[in-house]
Amino acid sequence: MIGHQHLRIFILKPSSLGDVIQALPVLRLLKLHLPESEVYWWIDTSLAPLLEGDSDLAGLIHFDRAGWSSPRRWGDAWRSVRRARTLAFDWVIDLQSLLRSGAMAWLANGARTIGLDDPREGACGFYDVAVPRPSYHTHAVDWYLNVLPPLGVPVHQKFAWLPPQPRAAEEVQTRWAPGAARWIALHPGARWETKRWPAESFAKTVSHLAALSLDLRFVVLGAGADQALGRMVAAAAPDRCLNLTGCTTLPQMVEWIRLCELIVTNDTGPMHVAAALGKPVVAMFGPTEPRRTGPYGQLEGVLQHQLPCVPCLKDTCRWAQPFECLRAITPERVSSQVERLILAGRGL
Repeated sequence: MIGHQHLRIFILKPSSLGDVIQALPVLRLLKLHLPESEVYWWIDTSLAPLLEGDSDLAGLIHFDRAGWSSPRRWGDAWRSVRRARTLAFDWVIDLQSLLRSGAMAWLANGARTIGLDDPREGACGFYDVAVPRPSYHTHAVDWYLNVLPPLGVPVHQKFAWLPPQPRAAEEVQTRWAPGAARWIALHPGARWETKRWPAESFAKTVSHLAALSLDLRFVVLGAGADQALGRMVAAAAPDRCLNLTGCTTLPQMVEWIRLCELIVTNDTGPMHVAAALGKPVVAMFGPTEPRRTGPYGQLEGVLQHQLPCVPCLKDTCRWAQPFECLRAITPERVSSQVERLILAGRGL
C-alpha cells in the first residue's frame, strides 16, 4: 500500500512567495498519504523562514540565486546539488519547471523525476514524466496537484494548507497586541508596477471603511520596499491603521492574516496566503489572469476592469492610458465589496 512506503522526495519550488504557497498542497497530500516519507524542499533562501520547522518537511535545501548566476559562487550551488545527490531521492518533483530547476532536478539524480510540461525554457526535457496543463485557464494549484496521480497519490482538499505557527502567533500578540479588534489586512505593494492598484485608492478605501459604524482597524502589510506606500495608506486614518510594511517576518505576516477578517490586496503573495487560510479576499487584478493565478477558490473576490489588452501578462504598460485596467477600479467599488463581505458575516 502507498501509505507504508518509505520514500525520500524532493520538491523543487524555490520562488516566489505566492508560487510556494500554491505548491504547498502537493506537500500536504504527499505526507498525508505517505506519512513515512521524508520530504525535502528546494527553496530560495529569502523564503526559507516560511517553511522552516514545518512538520511535514524533513529538511530544506537552499537555493541561492547568486550561487547559480555568478561563476564565483558556483561552489555554493554545487554544495546544494551534492547534498541532494547524497540524499538519494526516490522522487524528484519540479513545480518550477524553468531551465534552472529542471537542471537541478536532473542533477539531483533521483530514481524518478516528474515536473510540469511548461514550454517556456524546455525544462521538461529533464523529466521522466512531464504533466501538461489541462487547459490554458487551469489554476496553478490544480496543475501542481496533477503531478500526484502519476505517482499514485490521491488528490482531494482534506488537508491543512497553512497550519498555525504558534511561535509566530505569540510574537504577533507580544509585539503588537492586536487584541480582539476587527482587523482588515491591506497589501498595497506588488513586484510589478502593473499589478499595483494606486496607493491613493487604498487610502480612499480606508477612509470610507473607517467611517462605517463597524469599529474596524487596518494593518498594512508588505516588504521594506513598500514602506512609502504603507505610510500613504496609513495616513488616511492614523488612529485606525497599523503600518507594518517591512516590519514582519514571513511567519508573522501569515499569522497577521490569520487573525484578520479579510484582506484587500493586489495580485501578490499575501493574497495567496489569505486564500490558503480561507480568509475572504478582495483582490484588484490588472494584467494577470485570475483563472490561472487568482485567489484559489475565491475568484468571486477578484475585481478586474476589462480592456482589450487584459490580460496582457506584462510587467510594463503600453496602453494609451497607462494602468487604466487598475485605475478604473474605483475605491467605492472596493469599499462596497468589503462592506458586503463584512455585513454578510463571511469574515466573522
